[in-house]
Amino acid sequence: MAGRLSAPSGRYAGKSAEERKAERRRRFLEAALELFGGGPGYRNTTVAALSEAAGLSTRQFYEEFRTLEDVLAVLHLQVNDWAETAVLAAAAGTADAPLAERAAAIFRAYAADVTRDPRRVRIAFVEIIGVSPRLEEQRLARRARWVDLICAEADAAVARGEAPPRDHRLAATGFIGSVNGLLHDWNAGWVEATLDEVVDELVRQLLAILRPAGAPEV
Repeated sequence: MAGRLSAPSGRYAGKSAEERKAERRRRFLEAALELFGGGPGYRNTTVAALSEAAGLSTRQFYEEFRTLEDVLAVLHLQVNDWAETAVLAAAAGTADAPLAERAAAIFRAYAADVTRDPRRVRIAFVEIIGVSPRLEEQRLARRARWVDLICAEADAAVARGEAPPRDHRLAATGFIGSVNGLLHDWNAGWVEATLDEVVDELVRQLLAILRPAGAPEV
């Protein structure tokens, strides 16, 4: 399809065209979270099935999105944005805490947000993989953003004298890989551990990045 169909303008049932558009978009994304993250998955969902689950028509779908891939792209960013909001709130709330306490609070906030709904785990770590070059670029860009956040936290710890100076980017990238793999495997039932045990292990890895064993006191 060359482009989106034109949506009607003006007020209807007390709502503006913009409000109706936002409502339709919300319903499509909620249906996508259920079908992509809790049902047959992105690859086994059709536009017709998504529209039916949203209680809308396929015509309305094409007024909001070009393809199902566009929906998955938006949903992937949304899941990451929710987690980032939780992380930034935890960081702000532990600004004066010691490094170990602060790092644990930040990562626990991330894990609590992304795992509170198993559908979010599936969107973030399963359904997004290998869909297309475009979504791989998006996935890697969001991963790089998480790496940047860890490096910023590490640099702040160095500035406070809590950690020795070094280049943290390689270790941070490896840590993100551990997070993705371990949370995916836990969600799939391949790890015989509680979520608290998984998070504790990842917190230990994060602290090892920020303040590696054997590093001189600073």
